[in-house]
Amino acid sequence: MAAADAGPGTAVPVDLRRERRMVCVEYPGVVRDVSKMLPTLGGEEGVSRIYADPTKRLELYFRPKDPYCHPVCANRFSTSSLLLRIRRKTKRQRAVPGPGAHPEVTFDIEMLGIISTIYKFQGMSDFQYLAVHTEAGGRCVSMYDKVLMLKPEKESFFHQELPLYIPPPIFSRLDTPVDYFYRPETQHREGYNNPPVSGENLIGLSRARRPHNAIFVNFEEDEVPVRPLEAAVQTWRRISTNPVDRKVEEELRKLFEIRPIWSRNAVKANISVHPDKLKVLLPFVAYYMITGPWRSLWIRYGYDPRKNPDAKIYQVLDFRIRCGMKYGYAPSDMPVKAKRSTYNYSLPITVKKMPSQLVTMHDLKQGLGPSGTGGTRKSTSNKYKLKDSVYVFREGALPPYRQMFYQLCDLNVEEYVTENHSPQRRGRELLHGARWLVPPQDQRQPEGHHVPHDPADHPLQEACSLLQPDQG
Repeated sequence: MAAADAGPGTAVPVDLRRERRMVCVEYPGVVRDVSKMLPTLGGEEGVSRIYADPTKRLELYFRPKDPYCHPVCANRFSTSSLLLRIRRKTKRQRAVPGPGAHPEVTFDIEMLGIISTIYKFQGMSDFQYLAVHTEAGGRCVSMYDKVLMLKPEKESFFHQELPLYIPPPIFSRLDTPVDYFYRPETQHREGYNNPPVSGENLIGLSRARRPHNAIFVNFEEDEVPVRPLEAAVQTWRRISTNPVDRKVEEELRKLFEIRPIWSRNAVKANISVHPDKLKVLLPFVAYYMITGPWRSLWIRYGYDPRKNPDAKIYQVLDFRIRCGMKYGYAPSDMPVKAKRSTYNYSLPITVKKMPSQLVTMHDLKQGLGPSGTGGTRKSTSNKYKLKDSVYVFREGALPPYRQMFYQLCDLNVEEYVTENHSPQRRGRELLHGARWLVPPQDQRQPEGHHVPHDPADHPLQEACSLLQPDQG
């Protein structure tokens, strides 16, 4: 679009091509040959692979053919930019001779596309280690032809005399400078003795529990709490100033009236509540069982599942999909992918990113999320809800993860529902440390019971074996 008639400060309309989405890379150099520049980024295939994974960083190798080249990394950011092509055209005025003639200059502006993602190289380049040897006279000699094996070599290639070349096993973990404050060693007064070795003076392997004012109960304890801690009541009353919070409290109490024992995921799938608020609300309504058949579950205050045989249907089932060649399938054959994989591990050479915005007590009082907004894009009733598959098993459907913690009442298996909900299965004695149901079947059956099978066909085959009726 020509902008010849537009004066300084005049707006020029540009046709916006929304269908063309582009990615910008701020290349740290002057690009004279694109065909030589692209291999430094891994080629089109490498750039596409990095762009497909938002957690990856774009690597730039200044010497792409050197296997010892250490890359510089670019961070990914979202942006709203336009890519413009501007042509400057100069037309001389032939009618006006002499030095006073001013050429006519016009600009053509073309909008090529919209840039939604940009990669910026914000870090520093690390040290580079070259496979060279310095001779006695100070002359550097390349060793690449002697170190790199580009073709099948004879045995003499591995016995040749070479100078020692050992690259570092690891480079800097961070590529941006950080402030490090050196502190002197602690100076004790004369006569100071180290404290005795005891549990009070040792730092444990795990951090202390955060004070959410929850009551934790072991399976061996005699009594269960009947009311929450006063600190839990005050904390919830302090942040539940929003009418939505009081509605969520009523919904949670109704859930525990319908069913006295719930898992956290089951609660999150039935009511919409901010995760940080749920941490404060759950100790206000229920206590937490640490060990036993109801471990990792929240139980209504005053309800003791050990004294009620009907609580058998609320027990925890630790269900896992076995993975390995000895079970008849490889990890790549698994229909349920793992959360994490060592194959996707990336070196921690990340720059220091901006910390995520924390949720303050003021935000919780106003019913806001971490972004400080009320969440108008998504309805409040479903904003934080999880899918039912996180706690309910249905026949013919695969679980979302390879390890799941189900409650027996959430197993929609016809054989289990018919057998274990019948009156004949009630009234059994709960032994110390045992279950209301029979002992786990895998403790009584030989290892040959776990035959290789396709988890897509029978994902709950082994889980159902734990629920077989007692033959005695």
